[in-house]
Parts: sequence; structure tokens; C-alpha cells
Amino acid sequence: MFVPSAMMQIYIAYLGSLPDGDYIPASHHFSLLQALFKQSLTENYLIRSYRRSFNGFAAKLTDEEAKKLASFKGVISVFPNKVYHLQTTRSWDFMGFNQTVKRNATAESNVVIGVIDSGIWPESDSFSDEGFGPPPQKWKGSCKGGQNFICNNKLIGARVYITDSTRDTDGHGTHTASIAAGNHIGNASFYGLAEGTTRGGVPSARIAAYKVCNDQVCTSENILAAFDDAIADGVDILTISLGSYTAWEFYLDPIAIGAFHAAEKGILVMQSAGNSGPIAQTVVSVAPWMLSVAASTTDRFFIDRVVLGNGKTLTGFSVNSFSLNRTKVQLVYGLQASTECDETAARACMHGCLNKSLVNNKIVLCDVMDGLDEAYAADALGSITQTSLGNISFVVPLPSSALGTDGYRSLVSYLNSTKQPVAELLKSETIKDTSAPVVAVFSSRGPNLIVPDILKACISHINPQLSLINFPDLSAPGVDILAAYSPVAPPSSTLMDERRVKYNILSGTSMSCPHVAAVAAYLLTFYFDLTVVSFFLFPIASPMNPSKHPDAELAYGSGHVNPVKAINPGLVYDNAEGDNVRFLCSIGYSEEKIRAISGTNSSCPKTSPLPRNFNYPTLTALVKGGDSFTVNFQRTVTNVGVATSTYNATTSSSSRLEVKVIPQVLSFKTLGEKKSYNVTVKGKALAEQSMASVSLTWSDSIHNVRSPIVIHTFGEDIPFEAPEHREGFVELVQALVVVRGFEVERVLGVERVLGVKQGLEVQLVSEDFLPSRHYLLQ
Repeated sequence: MFVPSAMMQIYIAYLGSLPDGDYIPASHHFSLLQALFKQSLTENYLIRSYRRSFNGFAAKLTDEEAKKLASFKGVISVFPNKVYHLQTTRSWDFMGFNQTVKRNATAESNVVIGVIDSGIWPESDSFSDEGFGPPPQKWKGSCKGGQNFICNNKLIGARVYITDSTRDTDGHGTHTASIAAGNHIGNASFYGLAEGTTRGGVPSARIAAYKVCNDQVCTSENILAAFDDAIADGVDILTISLGSYTAWEFYLDPIAIGAFHAAEKGILVMQSAGNSGPIAQTVVSVAPWMLSVAASTTDRFFIDRVVLGNGKTLTGFSVNSFSLNRTKVQLVYGLQASTECDETAARACMHGCLNKSLVNNKIVLCDVMDGLDEAYAADALGSITQTSLGNISFVVPLPSSALGTDGYRSLVSYLNSTKQPVAELLKSETIKDTSAPVVAVFSSRGPNLIVPDILKACISHINPQLSLINFPDLSAPGVDILAAYSPVAPPSSTLMDERRVKYNILSGTSMSCPHVAAVAAYLLTFYFDLTVVSFFLFPIASPMNPSKHPDAELAYGSGHVNPVKAINPGLVYDNAEGDNVRFLCSIGYSEEKIRAISGTNSSCPKTSPLPRNFNYPTLTALVKGGDSFTVNFQRTVTNVGVATSTYNATTSSSSRLEVKVIPQVLSFKTLGEKKSYNVTVKGKALAEQSMASVSLTWSDSIHNVRSPIVIHTFGEDIPFEAPEHREGFVELVQALVVVRGFEVERVLGVERVLGVKQGLEVQLVSEDFLPSRHYLLQ
């Protein structure tokens, strides 16, 4: 029967690990499709085979065919080709990781960081190979960057899965790659702002770029293809600053699937946590075999000042490179400058609302940040918008400032108090933020939606070099980061912005993820001797101030990454071979499915351990709200500090949790010696959708090994989906964010609309329904 192509879409069929022996993946994939279609000609349906590092394929199918294929023997899962989004200097110094830190340059040059992103700009000075020798002998990859693309001894690999070149036209991939491993570049700045030396965390490391995104769009098919190649190419670390709009079951998530096979081959994978905060359970990187990274601030603010005609000065937040040369300019409200839109839309300066003749040579006030795009399109001289994002600054395409609610109200009050309201917008400046680090408001929060009993740690066992950096979720700098950029991409989110730069300032968990990738690479350079190191984790993270974070560990995990202390952690939590399999057993996977995924004859133990008893440095449990509870944890630590040492346990105080550690003293006589301990946590009833936390610290007076203990009631029964249809719902979103933007508040009955500038997500929250469906906006 003929099926119109419009009824078909691309689906991914995941078959697990590659079988041993004489096996030809593409032939098997064709045979499955032939059995499905009951015909021999299937070439037009098969889009791509995954055959280098794991087993699967992408094909054009109808919904019914996809369901039928999922029932075939040997097929683990079939899922649609979902759209993923990009999540998107001083930060290294802020982390205590300055240019004089101890390094092993030779070992560092043998580390290969794979970047799955929007490509890379190969001619950037950040990726020059001056002073570099040939690629490491272990490298099996190649330079298949497509048209007009050449690799070098720094950028040693490139592959493209979308468009015809790995060349980055968005800027995002260039930015993330340079954060991880860019060269030292002096006198870098954004139009004179944040001037200084920009550098990656491991400037001697090599880079391999895998382009899976274009125009901010990334698909499952291409992401899996990049994993397939990167694993076979021989990267040591993979950094992935992109994600879906919600967490998926592991066997339906291409990033979780690819990361599983990477971890089994000894490759550390880290993913940005997501930009859907501060709402709980929005973190999208939830598989325990990869690391999820939150975004936090550094000790540098970008601010700009608005000087009113009455002499009052207001402070706003944006990266404004423009100067009005001490000239005060007439102010006009969006409502006064519109002849086509209703009052609410006009106040917001929604798309098409501003009359060019009414904003010419004026600064226009807009109730939402999206309004600056319309102000730019209408040729206004400048704009002042309202924001609820606190001290997060974004690059603007024209003289502009974003004021908090109080400041914006003062501005509107002044505008209404005089017949000739005027103001001057000053160029941005930087000031010191003594409260840093603080998790950014946009950074997605936990707990883990798929497995609530883990805060999350990354498991690996094949590569001892990887095991040493096998660590729990944590936070890293992701706000106002200066790094290399594509010279053909607009520096702001306004597509009409005609400026072009070599270095740009971006914010997002996209920026925090490569920071941790670089720290991981740095640690590899010190524990490269496989005969010395068997299992290492990442137990050291600087605690963050819970008084500044009402969601505490759900926002920052174990704390803020600390690269210097991580070299000598004292104690580590090792994970044995088979832990990934035992974890899958513990969450109900069948032995047949586990064997297909792992490519082994693994069996589940008769009594599967609870997920919370896997040997993670974090101790997390889901309990029932409204009931008192007792929770037990079991952990084992390995001594990697001082041979003869004694560690004492202490716990932070908590009025809601009673913690007992047995034994309270661990005495070691040799390096590599293991000791186990048990933790019992008791507490009175917790309210629904709440948490309580304390920290356990083992100290020998030299090392302080800290583990968060988190008890929460965030279950799976949270109402999470918005209605499929609500009058004007989709149309409203499209109207509000026609040109990319960040937020809209109290517009047309929608209480809050938050979009993610780097990821182009939109999240809607209203009085009568909870979050939310996400929409990818073009």
C-alpha cells in the first residue's frame, strides 16, 4: 500500500551493543526494514546506520510502522527523531585555576576533547596549532569537516551531520570548545568589555568537533551519529551543551544511549543540565553514567546605568557596548508608540507593534525583554526593558538596559511625572560580585525525574583514567562568559544584529558544561598511569551557601567545581565493573534488554540493590510526603591520600534530619585500602514537593571529603503537562517570541513565559496549570 511521505517521519531504532563476530550492521538493518515493509526495496527508507560503536539505525516510518518495529526481537526501543536545543576570561581565575597552576603539558596534549555542538570556527586564534606536535598516536579519527574546512594539530578531528560543513555559523560550538581547550589569547574583549586573556581550561589539549546543530536545531538522528563516530575516533571526553525540553527514559534518550556506550568504552560524557530553572525537576541530563552540570555566577557583574532627567540613576543588567556620549534622549513608552496593537501587546513592544516614526531618535520602554528586538526592528535609538532574571546580563543589539521590577516601576513613574521625560544610557561596566558563586536562575533544577533516588553520579569502569573523574553533579561558571565566537554570527540573539565579533559573552548551562570537561581533562593529565590509579572519583567540590539557594543541592548538586583540590581528594568512591548493569537491574530493566544494551551475558542479582545504595558520593532518597521516615545508605571509600591516615565523620546540623554514621572513624594503613560505612537518616514528615539536606564530611585534618545527603518528596505524580489545546495558546507563544527572546511576563493572561535565549525554549506557567510544554521557536 502506498503511504504518502507526509505521513512518515524519521524514527530511531536502538538495538544495543554491536554483536561480536561476523556481523554486518547495515545488512541487518535492511533485513529488519524488509520484514517490516514486506518488500525488498527499502533503500529509500533507511536514513542512517549506527555501526561503529553501538547498533541502531534511523529510518522513515509511519507511527504504526514504528510501533510494529518496536515489537521485533532484538529491538530495544524505537523513538521519533526529537529536536534538541543548544543550552547556551575570568571564570578560570575565579575557580582558583590561574595560569600558574601546576600542569603536565605533555600529558595534556594527549587528551582529546570531543565537542558535540554547532561546529567550530577553525581559523579562530583559540584553535591555532602553533607549537603543537602531531595528534596523539591513539587518535583514530579524521578530518571530514566538509566544504571549506581544514583541521590542524590543535583541531585534530571534524565531522558534519547537518549542512555541508563543520564550520560554525551560530557561534555556540566555537564558544563552548574554546572554554574547554582554547589557546591563551591576550587582549581579548567584547568591544572593550571584559578585556583580558581568554583561555580554555586545558589549552594544550586537542579538540574534535562534531557538528549536529544548525540554526539552534539539533536532532536525535545526528546526535547518535556523532556519538557513534566520537567513540570510535578515540576521544577521551565528550562535552555536550544541548538538551531536550524534558527528561526521557534512558532507552528513549539519544544522549543517554550514546553516553552509556561511551562510558562502557572509558569515555567521560558530560551534558549541560538545562536552562529551564528555577522550577524543580527540570534537569534534562539524568542518566547516572554521565555528568550533569549546573550554571553559576562568577565574581564579575556586567551592569549599566540609566541616568534620568531628574538626576536619579537606575542600575540595570545587560552587555551594552554602545555609548550615547553623555546625551540625554527622549523616552517613549511602547504603549505611546504603537498604533496597531492592543494595550498589553503595545506595552510589551511585541512584534510589529512599534511605529517607526514614533520611536525615531528615542529610547522606548518595553515591559518585557523581548521588546528590544522590536525596538531594534523599528530603528529606535535605544530601549529599556523589564526583567525578572536578577543580575544575568545578555548582549543587546542597540543601546539598552534591563531593569528589575522596582527599577522599572521607578522609570515608568518618572515618565508619567513630566511632559519631557529624558534619559541617558551608559555603556556597560563590570563590578565585583562578592556573593558569587550563586546558581543562575535559569539553571535547571533537580531532583532526577527518572530515578528520584539519585542526585546523580557518573559511573564508569573500563578506563581508570576516567574513573578518577567519575563525579557527582556540580556547578560551574555559566554566566557572562567571554570566549571565542564565530565571526559570521550575530553576537546578540537578534538575528538582524549586523555586528560581528571574534569573542562574545554568553550565559547558559552550555557554558558551564565545558568548564567541567576541562577540569576532567586536567585531572587525566595527573592520573594517566594506569598501574597507579585503578578507580578515582571526583569527591571534592566547594560547598555553596544554602542561604542563597532555597533549593540547595537541587540547584548545585555537590557544590561548585574545585579543580585544584580535586587533584588530591584523600578519599574516593570507587565503582566496580558491572555497576551500570546492576543499576539497570535496580530500576526494572529485563535481563534480555540489559544483555542487548551491554553486549554481555550479564544477569541481575536475585535481590537487586536499591538505586540509592550505589556507591555514589551523594546520598539521596525519595520518601513519601506526610510520613515520618528512616532511610539507610551503604557506602565504600578508597584511600588515595596518605597511606597511614584516620578520618573522622561529622555532619552538619539540621532541625529536620537525624543522621547516624557507623563507624564514625575510618583508619587506613595503606593506599588503595577500602573501608565501608553505613548512614541512617531519620526524620519527621516532610511536606509534599519539598526537601531537607545535610552534609557528611570525612576529615583527616588535611582532606575534607564532603557528601551531600538529600531527602525529598518530589515524586513522579507531579502534574507536569499543560493542556494540549488552549485557545490562542500556541499563537500567543509564537507572537510573544517571534524574534528570539528571553522572557515575557503577565501578557494576555499568561502569568509567566520564560524562554531560554541560548536554547530557544519557551516554558509557560499560568494560574490554572503547571509547567509545561516547551516549544522550539525558529
